[in-house]
Amino acid sequence: MIKTTLKQAILAAIALLACSGAAGAAGLTIGGKDFTEQYLVAEMTKQLLESKGYTVEKKDGMGTNIVRAALESGEVDLYWEYTGTSLVTFNKVTDKLTPDETYAKVKELDGAKGLVWLAPSKANNTYALAIRKGNPKTDGMATLSDLAAAYKDGKDPVMATTAEFPKREDGLLGLQKAYDFKAGRANVRPMEIGLVFPALANGDVDVSVVAATDGRIAAMDLTLLKDDKGFFPNYALVPVVRQDVLDAHPDIKPLLENLATRLDDATMQRLNGEVDVQKKSIEAVATAYLKENSLF
Repeated sequence: MIKTTLKQAILAAIALLACSGAAGAAGLTIGGKDFTEQYLVAEMTKQLLESKGYTVEKKDGMGTNIVRAALESGEVDLYWEYTGTSLVTFNKVTDKLTPDETYAKVKELDGAKGLVWLAPSKANNTYALAIRKGNPKTDGMATLSDLAAAYKDGKDPVMATTAEFPKREDGLLGLQKAYDFKAGRANVRPMEIGLVFPALANGDVDVSVVAATDGRIAAMDLTLLKDDKGFFPNYALVPVVRQDVLDAHPDIKPLLENLATRLDDATMQRLNGEVDVQKKSIEAVATAYLKENSLF
């Protein structure tokens, strides 16, 4: 009996040591999309978690549907998503909701799928339509209603969009319904997101679909047309983690939320601008931000 008990104790001790070693070398996989802001938050998350002893693999550069599928399948453990994207694209909710209602709804719906939305940032990377100064076709425009009126009057502004925007209900499809206009296929130029700014600056187009937190907006002195009918959903930037990962590593919740709650529109515009305008590396901008905020 004593020998059996001793043997069990030894086996238990070995198991405990094995578990401790596994915890100390815990690995996490971070996903990310294929544009500057997403590269930045993925890199900041990687550096932050590595500074706390985690082994981190980063899989960024993915499309929206691909990274979401990777999260659901367990290929990635967490990534930063936008509340409006989950609401409309993943959960097919078309109700007009406030920012707080949007967050609560996606937290509820995705929670049922085992995905946890942590505390949201104040950064709202919603769609916006930008115009440049000195363009007769758009001078005097201040709102999306003004843009709609231009299409109705046959002025036909040429619009640069991302590849996805014309096909999305939270993009051009829904926008045309909400503001009662038709841009017309000939006036819509889908292109890579990095090209919409040069196209606007060069005069190749009259209006460009941009992300509201893009650093090039201020750098190029562009005007964002006011969404006066409140069409575009709120796109708060939020870390989303699989429930099983959070259960295994509860300490990552306060780490990620401490980072998320510091981010707002001005911060993301500045950081995105350092990459896209000042041509600093993603890694350098991420490191500098974490250090200046004493996050590691």
